[in-house]
Amino acid sequence: MLTLETTRGKVLIFPTQAQLFEKAADLLTEAVSKAVNERGRAAVALAGGDTPRGLYSLLSREPYVSAVPWKRTLFFWGDERAVPPDDPQSNYRMAVDALLSRVPVPPENVFRIRAEAENLDAAASEYEQLLLRMLPHNPNGVPVFDLILLGMGADGHTASLFPGSPALQERNRFVVATCAPKINQKRITLTYPVLNSARRLMFLVSGDAKADALAKAVTGPYNPEDTPAQGIRADGGEVLWLADAEAGKLLLNRLPEKPA
Repeated sequence: MLTLETTRGKVLIFPTQAQLFEKAADLLTEAVSKAVNERGRAAVALAGGDTPRGLYSLLSREPYVSAVPWKRTLFFWGDERAVPPDDPQSNYRMAVDALLSRVPVPPENVFRIRAEAENLDAAASEYEQLLLRMLPHNPNGVPVFDLILLGMGADGHTASLFPGSPALQERNRFVVATCAPKINQKRITLTYPVLNSARRLMFLVSGDAKADALAKAVTGPYNPEDTPAQGIRADGGEVLWLADAEAGKLLLNRLPEKPA
């Protein structure tokens, strides 16, 4: 593993995807255990996508089934597609199938986004109110997660914050309805204010197709309108980028290396 220090967070690059998943699982276990020990429970926002799915599959097996304090961990989502919860495209369904149905998480600890609702703005407001009720707040009144998992698209989007989206400008609301522009798919997403208030944000990035986007997100000129992942900064917290060698190959040529 190589550790690359940047102004946009710490980048950890692993030779293989399997090693990426193992480190991510260890970091998740550490984060939720620390939160439970200090505050009695942990709050985690899950991500959709193929790379997070690999992490969830690993977490559903030992030693993590025994090591993670599942019964004291609350699970939320960073974004959701406007589909029913049993739809194959649902981020909720993916996480349930790969992880939550396989570990001892009480149903009352799972809080999905009701993005199948006819009125997505109302559903977003409902989820925002849920976060305000269930999570501690920072001094600015923003809900605080212990850990937020994030993926990143080849276009630099994260959660459902897409290039050029009006959601990128949102500073007051914590959850909004939005749209994936290229496929015109409606979604609900958390916004920068709540994402950046987390104690830890952890990007999971794998594959050659993400190499350009990762290099741009971490070392490119700052322009979150074009590369929304750049807007993640964790005010008072920590941003980690976990990548496999294929996704991180361009960074290895651009940044000073620091063996871990």
